[in-house]
Amino acid sequence: MDWKYRWKNGSQPSRDQAAKNPHLLDESQFENEQDRKLAEESARKHLGITAPTLDEQQSILPRAVSPDENFLQ
Repeated sequence: MDWKYRWKNGSQPSRDQAAKNPHLLDESQFENEQDRKLAEESARKHLGITAPTLDEQQSILPRAVSPDENFLQ
């Protein structure tokens, strides 16, 4: 299967590189942000990489209440 978009660095990234980078494709080939996002999702599917989630950067661990905060506000 031939890929129809240009990769960001001129060649297809490895799966490890693709998993770490938020943008895989050259942004200059898209007219708007929505087209770029759809193409990025398609590129991740093409490489077999899961799409990043909106809360991926948030910690899953609970945050302790500091002594200065009133627990029963």
